[in-house]
Amino acid sequence: MPEMRNAMPAAPEPDLALPFQAAVVQAASLPSDTPGAAAKAALLIHEAASAGARLIVFPEAFLGGYPKGASFGAPVGMRRPEGRDAFAAYFAAAIDLDGPEVAVIAAATAQTGAFVVMGVIERDGGTLYCTALFFDGAKGLVAKHRKLMPTAAERLIWGFGDGSTLPVIETPLGRIGAVICWENYMPMLRMAMYDQGVTLYCAPTADDRESWPATMRHIAMEGRCFVLSACQHITRGAYPADHECALGDAPETVLMRGGSMIVGPLGEVLAGPDYSGETIIYAPIDPAAIARGKYDFDATGHYARPDVFQLRVNTAPQRAVSRTSEG
Repeated sequence: MPEMRNAMPAAPEPDLALPFQAAVVQAASLPSDTPGAAAKAALLIHEAASAGARLIVFPEAFLGGYPKGASFGAPVGMRRPEGRDAFAAYFAAAIDLDGPEVAVIAAATAQTGAFVVMGVIERDGGTLYCTALFFDGAKGLVAKHRKLMPTAAERLIWGFGDGSTLPVIETPLGRIGAVICWENYMPMLRMAMYDQGVTLYCAPTADDRESWPATMRHIAMEGRCFVLSACQHITRGAYPADHECALGDAPETVLMRGGSMIVGPLGEVLAGPDYSGETIIYAPIDPAAIARGKYDFDATGHYARPDVFQLRVNTAPQRAVSRTSEG
């Protein structure tokens, strides 16, 4: 796997990319069939690229699955055996970064030349992470972002990312970054992204509530960037019969209803939100709109007050064990 990039330096040069088409994939994962989900993703990449998309964003946990409605047998103060079994199955469905599913996505991006951002459940040692992967055409996997703060019960099954995976990737399309689901409510994380000059702000999510589009529009205006939000449209029937689900077991029950959308740098909705079912939404991206937006607001530039407010970002990997040797 190619070496992954850390964060870009602050105050980058202006982006001079030409207009292009972007796509957000609103589709159901295959939670119990990760190789099948990777194959489905590859087909969707080819479909979106055939329609002209050069940047394609997938939802949170598209590979590995988002276990909507499950409790993993964990009342306060105890863990039930069936919860351990459920976690073991979920662990088995997660992906390794050098595994076959990543190779399938890398092949699809190489064949199409598209840049793809995809939410996955990443397995590293004995821990799972909710991660966004960045694939850059013939370069393959170039970076990852691990979710810094899993929300509520997600903290039971996912580890915490650190500041070493907060990349903004410089590409011919613009500067691409990803912030996952409720991380988007973390003001300091958003500020760290703006400081790196993000122009294509990708938001893989599992949030399908009415309040989510307002958040995406706010971030677009605050960051003067394009925001691409991707959420699954998935029913109970996509999960195995033994999946514990607090929302019921009727196969037609919608567990996540989508709401994917693309927003411009002045908060204008370019596509979506779409709640109709599985689909791909498209919108034209004009990078010149970034400078037009920053004419009157630049959160880390002329509208900042560093004499009053400053943010410190720790980008060092945080490790439980470090080893030293004396010569």
